[in-house]
Amino acid sequence: MAEGSLDAPVRHPMDWNDPDFYDMAKIEAELERVFDLCHGCRRCFNLCDSFPRLFDMIDAGPTGELDGVEKEDYGKVVEACTLCDLCFMTSCPYVPPHEWNIDFPHLMLRHRAAGLKAGKSDFWSKQLTETDRNGRLAGMAPRLVNWAGKTGNKTARGMLEKVAGVDAKAHLPKFHGRSFESQAKRNPPTVNRGAPAVGRKVALYATCFVNYHNPATGRAAQAVLARNGVETKVIYPGCCGMPQFERGDLGRVAGRAKLLAGELGTLIDRGYDVVALTPSCALMLKFEWPLLLPDDARVAKLSEHTSDITEYVVDIARKEGLAPGLQPLDGGVALHIACHARAQNMGNKANEMMKLLPNTPVAQILRCSGHGGSWGIMKGNFEVALKVGKPAAQQAVTLAKKAGEKAAKAGGNALAKTYLSSECPLAGEHIRQAIDALPLDKAPDFAEAPHPIELFARAYGVSY
Repeated sequence: MAEGSLDAPVRHPMDWNDPDFYDMAKIEAELERVFDLCHGCRRCFNLCDSFPRLFDMIDAGPTGELDGVEKEDYGKVVEACTLCDLCFMTSCPYVPPHEWNIDFPHLMLRHRAAGLKAGKSDFWSKQLTETDRNGRLAGMAPRLVNWAGKTGNKTARGMLEKVAGVDAKAHLPKFHGRSFESQAKRNPPTVNRGAPAVGRKVALYATCFVNYHNPATGRAAQAVLARNGVETKVIYPGCCGMPQFERGDLGRVAGRAKLLAGELGTLIDRGYDVVALTPSCALMLKFEWPLLLPDDARVAKLSEHTSDITEYVVDIARKEGLAPGLQPLDGGVALHIACHARAQNMGNKANEMMKLLPNTPVAQILRCSGHGGSWGIMKGNFEVALKVGKPAAQQAVTLAKKAGEKAAKAGGNALAKTYLSSECPLAGEHIRQAIDALPLDKAPDFAEAPHPIELFARAYGVSY
């Protein structure tokens, strides 16, 4: 037996159609096996709150071992998992192909799926994850919804916390009256026919977040690709299912995968590459869907032809070269690398892309933001999410401080400004909140946390 594994992590398909997949006795037996191995290693102690919860329960038990923890308390560990995948991708030495075969996130997912099948479902958590329905409804009165969602609106947020369990202090994303899909149809960018990458065609999968909450990311991606000669077609057949995936609703996600793979597959057949605008959605299309539907040829084809937006820009730079015109930003970049970008096992493409900017210092924030999707906004989770995201916030502050010191020594203020940027829109805003929670005399002024592609568009000087 090897002590660790030097092989690349391998994930097994999820046999979610097998009744044994939902057998709680068998799930608890597997949890016991994995938890005992985790207890003996403890390498993941500083990731999400699942591991501290597990280790604290063991240490506080009568034996100091896992046998001192009641099986009914295993659920506390499951609840804290945000499915960030960092333990699987970056920390655990015992993931497949190692014979101990540990896939902690997917085991947590299996437990949730069994609970959901047994009827253990929270009404409000389900409603909050209906992203398409919520986006369409909120888009009818975005000003009213955004006013009610402000953290400063004590009355509305207090009611939301009491009724739906959404923490009144948690930042909520804003809604737009016009989706990215509709904006793209009204005002498509002009393609630069003299660019080296002319001839490429991209189907931009809008994703629910960009479509309803942050169209600017989509417009920036379109503008950058058009500047580089790439024809784009914005498409949004529906949400990728990540919110339902996190709840364990695997059958619904599989149905969504079949539908979207069919629609996007027709564009692939017409010569389009598929590019997703948020890492979580790219992860679903590239990795999670094929594990749910390993025998579906359309899902496999989509996986092979899907890229993250930063990954795609880097591919253009490597193969054809970028169109000229990039200028330095008016400051450095504290770049948060999203967990679901790392889980795609493609390398650090956001950092590679930002390094293409001339004379623009880029420093990486490699710690998890702690947000965890809809998990991080709930009462009882938000404070934990801030705790998990504290190291990322501290890194951002340190990077901003160094940039200011460097500018002062140079006798100017060219680098006094530092952008906080994240591929994950929820992570970026959550890190800003975590910074506000730090005991600082003066926090850096991160007025926004744009996606890296937005900063790239600004460097090109293109409007979006």
